[in-house]
Amino acid sequence: MNSISWRRFAGAIVALVSLAVAGPAAAAPGRGAYTKVMLIVEENRTYGEIIGSRDAPYATALARAHGTATRMTANYPVGCPSLAAYILITSGTTAGICDDKGPRHHRLTVPSVFAQLDAAHRPWRNYAEDLPAPCARRNSNDGIFLVRHTAVPYYTNLARTCRTSQVDLGTPTSGILHDDLSAGRLPAFSFVTPNACNDMHGAPACPNGHIAAGDRWLKAWMPRILAGADYQAGRLVVIITWDEGSITSNHIPTLVLSPTTRGIVTRQPHDHCSTLRTMQEILRLAPLGCARSARTMTTDFTLVP
Repeated sequence: MNSISWRRFAGAIVALVSLAVAGPAAAAPGRGAYTKVMLIVEENRTYGEIIGSRDAPYATALARAHGTATRMTANYPVGCPSLAAYILITSGTTAGICDDKGPRHHRLTVPSVFAQLDAAHRPWRNYAEDLPAPCARRNSNDGIFLVRHTAVPYYTNLARTCRTSQVDLGTPTSGILHDDLSAGRLPAFSFVTPNACNDMHGAPACPNGHIAAGDRWLKAWMPRILAGADYQAGRLVVIITWDEGSITSNHIPTLVLSPTTRGIVTRQPHDHCSTLRTMQEILRLAPLGCARSARTMTTDFTLVP
């Protein structure tokens, strides 16, 4: 085989691998056709720990097949733990939080993307893995479910819808998210919370629940999500991000997946406020807090609301 034939052969193999990771082809939506967003939040990893890491081959492949933001920052003070990130990415402010205390310590009255959708009579769901009860306001006894990773119970104006819109995630083969994917009935906004064994942070109950476990979780769920009716119809954008990086760096990975996002690498600066603004633009909601001045990702990843 001569050099030209070999290059063509190698290129074909790379294309086939990328296609397999990207998932089934979806109909490319027309301008402004995206109407739904799914946000999946993982935990405590820097960009270099995920993208190109041997512990996260599936996440790396997703990033290369779809889209990755190479200059994404978790823009709140290094040293503040998880809760501040979850509040920032759903409301546009940290509300001054720099701890991981439960909802009874932080009764937030600030606007949020959830409240915006409630006011517009549009559905949202927090699919939380191993949720002990609807609108749970404390961690599970085994520490696998962590309330601070859900955001929803902290907002006092969500008390009514929280009881019906926060649901157990289920598994890739059964449960509410599985059924919503199959039927093409995802809500306008899906906020997905893996448990502490699968969010790449780890917990005492699952000491091996770190990067590789989270990567396996993504590998189990993402083909199901990409094959779902909403994604295939060109209605759904999926954003996978991390709440924070490390105690010294908040340079985090963020992946954007859509039928019109193929192999895009952007070096533009983005942050959690950018993620919120992007979601709100897709959902046709007014930007909140820091999202008003944040750089959107819609153009960078060819989402174009």
